[in-house]
Amino acid sequence: MSMIEDNALDMSAILMQAYDVGDMIKGSAELADYLYWKQAVSNDPEVQELTKLFAKKKEMFEECERFGHFHPSYHDALEQVQKVQELLDQQEVIRRYKEGEERLDDLLYSVSELIAQSVSNSIKVPSNKTQPVSGCASGGACSGKCS
Repeated sequence: MSMIEDNALDMSAILMQAYDVGDMIKGSAELADYLYWKQAVSNDPEVQELTKLFAKKKEMFEECERFGHFHPSYHDALEQVQKVQELLDQQEVIRRYKEGEERLDDLLYSVSELIAQSVSNSIKVPSNKTQPVSGCASGGACSGKCS
């Protein structure tokens, strides 16, 4: 068997295991919960109305934003967008959907991190979490000896 054939066999084994991991994630409670609440959001008439209203308010704000803070309606348009966003965030289906999305994201991140660290500790894994701008975790000028 040549080196190329060995690599092909190794790659096919890796791909098969990757598909198995994907199937396990597809069967996870996190994905089921996420999909349930995603469908609930799609079927909720109040959320759909608020989403349409949000799109209108956002469009109005974007018109004002072209001229920046100097547009006479800029602050009012921004406030209207924020109010509709708050109404959306108060909806239980939206709140549960976002929680499910975060749990699924955490699962995917954990799997990615485990795979990356099994290859090398120096591999970085992208995350949807925002990183702190300053402090010990920022990797800046901090010596890491904070207590």
